[in-house]
Amino acid sequence: MRRLLLLLSLLMLAATADAAVAPAPPRAEGEGPYEQLILRGVTLINGTGAPAYGPVDIVIEGGRIAAVKIVGTPNSPIQPQYRPVLSPGGREIDLTGHYVMPGIVDMHGHTGGDDQGVPVEYIYKLWLAHGITTVREAGCFNGVEWCVSEARRSADRAITAPRLYPYAVFGAGEARPVTTPEQARAWVRRMHAAGIVGMKCFGARPELLAAAFDELRKQGMRSACHLAQLDVARVDALDTARLGLTTLEHWYGLPEALFDGQTVQQYPPEYNFMNEQHRFGEAGRLWAQAAAPGSERYEAVMRELLELDFTLDPTFTIYQATRDLMRVRNADWHAGYTHPALMSFFTPNRDNHGSFFFDWGSEQEAAWRDNYRRWMAFVNDYKNRGGRVTVGSDSGYIYKVYGFGTIEELELLREAGFHPLEVIRAATLSGAEALGIADDTGSIEVGKTADLVVLSENPLANLKVLYGTGHLRLGADGELQRVGGVRFTIRDGVIFDAQALLADVRRMVAEAKAAAENTTPAESPAP
Repeated sequence: MRRLLLLLSLLMLAATADAAVAPAPPRAEGEGPYEQLILRGVTLINGTGAPAYGPVDIVIEGGRIAAVKIVGTPNSPIQPQYRPVLSPGGREIDLTGHYVMPGIVDMHGHTGGDDQGVPVEYIYKLWLAHGITTVREAGCFNGVEWCVSEARRSADRAITAPRLYPYAVFGAGEARPVTTPEQARAWVRRMHAAGIVGMKCFGARPELLAAAFDELRKQGMRSACHLAQLDVARVDALDTARLGLTTLEHWYGLPEALFDGQTVQQYPPEYNFMNEQHRFGEAGRLWAQAAAPGSERYEAVMRELLELDFTLDPTFTIYQATRDLMRVRNADWHAGYTHPALMSFFTPNRDNHGSFFFDWGSEQEAAWRDNYRRWMAFVNDYKNRGGRVTVGSDSGYIYKVYGFGTIEELELLREAGFHPLEVIRAATLSGAEALGIADDTGSIEVGKTADLVVLSENPLANLKVLYGTGHLRLGADGELQRVGGVRFTIRDGVIFDAQALLADVRRMVAEAKAAAENTTPAESPAP
């Protein structure tokens, strides 16, 4: 109940309270960074949209990419004269037949909370095990001080975690709601001084947002908004883009910007925002109320958002259960990787945010399938016209498990019409651009930080090989085999064994289940 009430209080611009979540333990995993590390014989997907090429040797020195050397042609012997020489004391790894892509940037992450009851170590390890090297913490619901501290510890390589970018909810930490432009500016300055790098908002009066966005620009900070129904009638996606919003979360505010012949969503008389089945049930009928592609209104909105260099972070994955609840509720990874406290949080409950399947049936799912078709068409059109689209998961809600939800987002971008190379770019370089860190990460280029994902399978042929549970394939011998999964995640030059991280998570889940059942802990079998 507290999490749902907290969400409502955030929407009403009340202060946030720190949740009782322990910080991550000191890092006990990972090797490096090394003075020199060479990854030998890989096929490279560099994240810029360029096709894969190889074999190459990637040279990493002091945590940064020092060289990318082509060392031959496919299916031919390596040309030793082209190979970079290993320095004394350096390390090399023979990765012949492997693929390397940039570390994934998840633009919409949350580090749980006391209502969910999962340790943050569980979240971080699932993220890293799925190749996620950078996460924008969209809201800092565990408190500003906690969030900034974890980000700094991660930057110092003191914990096993992706790089974290903390965004605080507008008004967080204030004793009273922000009600004047001067207070909005002062709040931004306080957040900047505290180490927060961006603002998350759910909507507010236009003059307050205008002041906040202007002050964010002055402080070199960025912004993300989930334009919730309580405020979207007065500030939609186009309004906030004009005011200076840099990234739109989910899609709320886009259909409203596309209204032509109405000014508010067509709510039924019995609608109550605090009844989440009402909220999400009617949201599934919203894109049908938007102007059609090619119409005058559609073209005007599309054109202006592109001119404003606006970023869409759609998070298709978080609403996947609305169109196929049974599939999402019974996903392959729940048995070994979903913490029992998290599964309890997901179970239909009027008091837990996102657990709204009180009586979810075929009519709701049909509406949401149509909603997705229209929503995906807009996002794909936006990308095709040069707009920036990123990858965000919002995992921890609605049956979405950390890490797994991010990879599902990649699959959903593919469903929306993105080429696999465009999917990888959205998940890497586009996210880095939206965070303002593309000079340092997001693609595999000389001079950038070594944030890399090493796989034994080709993700361009099948994105499912990125899942921690891998992919089932019938072998030449007629036997079913499980292939894929990330082998190594390299973050800032530190090598993490992804399979060992997944084993740690399975152990945590098994122990939590055993404690709940008051039985002897036992490791869950590997998938």
